[in-house]
Amino acid sequence: MTLEKQYSWLTKENGPRMLKVALDLYGTVETPGKANNKIILDWAGEIGGKVEDLYKADEIPWCGLFMAIVAKRGGKAGVKDPLWALNWGAFGVYTPIPMLGDVLVFVRKTSDGRKAGHVGLYIGEDDDCYHVLGGNQSDKVCITRIAKDRLYTSRRPAYHVQPSNVRVVKLHADGKVSENEQ
Repeated sequence: MTLEKQYSWLTKENGPRMLKVALDLYGTVETPGKANNKIILDWAGEIGGKVEDLYKADEIPWCGLFMAIVAKRGGKAGVKDPLWALNWGAFGVYTPIPMLGDVLVFVRKTSDGRKAGHVGLYIGEDDDCYHVLGGNQSDKVCITRIAKDRLYTSRRPAYHVQPSNVRVVKLHADGKVSENEQ
């Protein structure tokens, strides 16, 4: 994993577990064209059930699949129909103030104007944006900035004991702002 310099501090974080799992997958890239990245397809097989039945190509939006594999490997229960990003609004417990490792669910518009969603993990924030570690962000697992006014809900894993490093993280407003994660 090679993080951008401004995020290199993440390698020293000792948790939360879902964040550590997500960082291990950092840099996974969707295969362009008709080919598929076997790693992404294998995630669907690991989740199994309906997800494995439905998810057959990495050109299908996969932010929810990424979050499902991160939750599973992180020892947390996922959500019903995890491929639909807005369903992650039922994950864990609601938190009014997002912090390190929390699940952030965003609203976006599709190319035909329909409402859709995006889901990822809170890394930090600047005045206008959340810095989000997620899948299917520019067709890869990476960190991107998403405007705060697009936030649908923030959810914290249901911890037995909350990791001590779960906190608000203030970051510089470096990098472009994502407008449509796909």
